[in-house]
Amino acid sequence: MAKTKLDDMKTIPQENIIWDIVVIGGGPSGMMTAGRAGERGKKVLILEKNDTLGKKLLITGGGRCNVTNNKKDNRIMLAKYKGNDQYLFSAFSQWNVEDTLDFFHKNGMNTKEENEGRVFPVSNSSQSVWDVLHNYLIKGNVTVQSNSPVTGISINKKTGFFDIKIKNGVTVHAKKCVIGTGGTSRPETGSTGDGFKWLHKLGHNIIVPDVSLVPVALTDTWTKKLSGLSMPDIKLTTYQNNQKQESHKGKILFTHFGMSGPTVLNMSREIGELLKYGEVSIILDLFPHLDFPELKSQLQRTLVEDSNKKLKNVLGKLIPTSLVTPLLEQAKIDGETFSHSVSSEDRIKLVQFLKSIPLHVKELLSEDKAIVSSGGVDLKEVNFKTMESRIIPNLYIVGDVLNIDRPSGGYSLQLCWTTGFVAGNSI
Repeated sequence: MAKTKLDDMKTIPQENIIWDIVVIGGGPSGMMTAGRAGERGKKVLILEKNDTLGKKLLITGGGRCNVTNNKKDNRIMLAKYKGNDQYLFSAFSQWNVEDTLDFFHKNGMNTKEENEGRVFPVSNSSQSVWDVLHNYLIKGNVTVQSNSPVTGISINKKTGFFDIKIKNGVTVHAKKCVIGTGGTSRPETGSTGDGFKWLHKLGHNIIVPDVSLVPVALTDTWTKKLSGLSMPDIKLTTYQNNQKQESHKGKILFTHFGMSGPTVLNMSREIGELLKYGEVSIILDLFPHLDFPELKSQLQRTLVEDSNKKLKNVLGKLIPTSLVTPLLEQAKIDGETFSHSVSSEDRIKLVQFLKSIPLHVKELLSEDKAIVSSGGVDLKEVNFKTMESRIIPNLYIVGDVLNIDRPSGGYSLQLCWTTGFVAGNSI
């Protein structure tokens, strides 16, 4: 992509360079905004603080990039945004999941659907998503200026244009300005909350950002032996003061610090709230589709089929082999016992443990490990038909800067594609 270096611009009087649109932040929402505006013939500049665009995009989904979630019915999709459907309906009526899929398919990137509607590139690489957006910017003649952290935004009283100051001392001028700087998650990718400071100074109300989707650290050191183990169909139930709180089913991933995976990430905000009031425990049910008698019968059949083998060697037919020894140790059951000699008491104890493994929350991991952050611009202050600020004319706000909670599973990126397109199409 052709880049304009600010050093080269010094030979041109800055006041003579007036961009139609300056997009601050070259993440997914910023790239979509700029690409659509460029496609419409606008003179667009992206200011990116990193040395490349889409730094967070390239690491999302473990580097695979969960592009969207395949819920093509807008009402079903918007129900996932936790009560913000009243704001988002207008934007999604202009660009929704189907439009996103059509966009990437028409631009040569095939997709595939996985568990719970998650959509990924067939290539299993976020680079494929980046390439599509990169080519979109090229086609729209969008100019990109990297390594250009913005230090402030003001409105010129004489011209009415935006004066956007960059760290190296240069001021860029724009008729329209788009804030697409992201929230505060993964600050090493550039999401350090800068946009919140500028928007607050310009008069916007900012809901204090908080961690939204983040892994959970456990005090149970034995789970470190399970690091890397992924389980696709688990039920997790949170407890506080021996009182049941919430239950969730889905995929989990054990890590060296505790747990992650889509289900854990989607529970993290709730767990964070509970931690404010005391200790939190999580009960794992490894067989949510079987009740106690059914699982007991299945275990009994398995033991009978391999009656002359040791319990530790037979249990691997029911659960991942890496889980067998740690689980037996925690349940205080001797894995060296032959199947035909496992007592009725131990069978009952084992079934109880498989249905209710107790884990104890230490803390949520810090903001730098969060997938997304909650908080941001008060939605009442944004016109979602255009993504224009209701406070500052000609200022547009897109993506994670908005105060919209969303679960893991492609919903965050869909928000970026939708708000980015609407802004780029409206300006």
